[in-house]
Amino acid sequence: MSQRPIQFFFRGMIHSIQDASPTRTVLQFLREDLRQTGTKEGCAEGDCGACVVVIGELVGLPEQEELRMRAVNSCIQFLPALDGKALFTVEDLTAADGSHHPVQQALIDKHGSQCGFCTPGFAMSLFAMYENHAECPEREAINHTLSGNLCRCTGYRPIMDASLAAYAMPRRTIDRAPVIAALRQLASLPPLDYEVASQHCHSPRNVHELSQLYARHPKARLVAGGTDVGLWVTKQGRKLGEIIQLGAVAELKTLSLSANRLEIGAGVTLTDAFAALTAFEPQWEELARRFASTPVKNAGTLGGNVANGSPIGDSMPALIALGCVITLQQEDSLREMPLEEFYLDYQKNALRTGEFVRMLVLEAPALPKRRLFRSYKVAKRMDQDISAVAAGLCLHIDEEGIIRRARLAFGGMAPIPKRAESCESAIIGRPWTIDTLQRGMAALGEDFTPLSDARASSAYRISVAANLLQRFWLETASVPGSPRVPLRLADLAPVAPKA
Repeated sequence: MSQRPIQFFFRGMIHSIQDASPTRTVLQFLREDLRQTGTKEGCAEGDCGACVVVIGELVGLPEQEELRMRAVNSCIQFLPALDGKALFTVEDLTAADGSHHPVQQALIDKHGSQCGFCTPGFAMSLFAMYENHAECPEREAINHTLSGNLCRCTGYRPIMDASLAAYAMPRRTIDRAPVIAALRQLASLPPLDYEVASQHCHSPRNVHELSQLYARHPKARLVAGGTDVGLWVTKQGRKLGEIIQLGAVAELKTLSLSANRLEIGAGVTLTDAFAALTAFEPQWEELARRFASTPVKNAGTLGGNVANGSPIGDSMPALIALGCVITLQQEDSLREMPLEEFYLDYQKNALRTGEFVRMLVLEAPALPKRRLFRSYKVAKRMDQDISAVAAGLCLHIDEEGIIRRARLAFGGMAPIPKRAESCESAIIGRPWTIDTLQRGMAALGEDFTPLSDARASSAYRISVAANLLQRFWLETASVPGSPRVPLRLADLAPVAPKA
């Protein structure tokens, strides 16, 4: 690959970068290099949303592409991630005649700002929603859109009021034609091969280029969404050395969904992956909602979360419970294994030198067994929090009501995401009754000896894991004559007044 600058569409033209470090963040580039200070720096770790910008890219078949606009945290996005895309910041919202964008005007009219520090991030999150949805979304969807934006002084009611009010104003969207034309022009460029001060960044366009590059440079750092690796640089000051940026590898971004099988490429964003997982298995919905903020899910990838292998990586227990198979690639060779076998020890996995995650595969169960599945996350906050315990629980029950297969996996309970094998053995072959539940809860103590840390004590984690199993039973067991017990606030209905 021949060397060329990083190129992206910005402020009505194609912009080039040729002398910035490959690990310089988009936020640093905007504020320090361009002096565009509307985008704010807060936490520098993707939590507060003050730095949110919007990235535009083409999706769909050639010549039938659509422009997709998504909010991301610029504080943990490296500049090579912009290559071939479009960048929009809060300065782009004001029209040429000086008039405000509807989301800006609504924030003014509804008093959605006090100190104003967080306001540009809110405006950009709302701008992305406004561009992608012609009709005003439901209130819950707006809450989810703003889950990555933290406000410490205004309060969320006037910001929510502004979100709704923007749609009541005359509609005004960006002119997409020049953006699409520029992105098509950028797509015709050769793959990015960028080097500054002996730091090299490759951005292959297909999986063959990736496999050959990684075989030649096995010590290179693979970077997908950067939502974890970005913190290594901004918080730990680490030097990454040679980088292979995965965002342009077409095959890693493929997603195939049918009634019986789901294939998720390693480079599919968490937003798209969770949408597919929820379509495949509706009980993914709670985890999909709480996994991370919208900007983090728009950038991060499911393959990256799995490859990272954190013992508190919330997706892995649920994937393991559903029998996920991981596909690995080394040059032109593929191999598969159950996801639970991929994790060997703390921060140690089964990847060989030059091998990378290609895809994740889930298959629906064969009848006549009935599958019961739930995924749970327990944390100190509803949004934007690392879990203390995560659980993926799946039972296959035959026509007589006997448990024939159990896959119960937990995160936060061991150095790796891990199945509760003693618990599984204690309940297999038994009816899904309160007695079976109690046997399983007691057996959990044989499976795990969790650590105590700032998030939770060991005793708390054991107790919570058992309680989640009990919640699973309450939600799925059929007890004749017993009314369904509401288990969350959303399940409660208004009490009818007495006559």
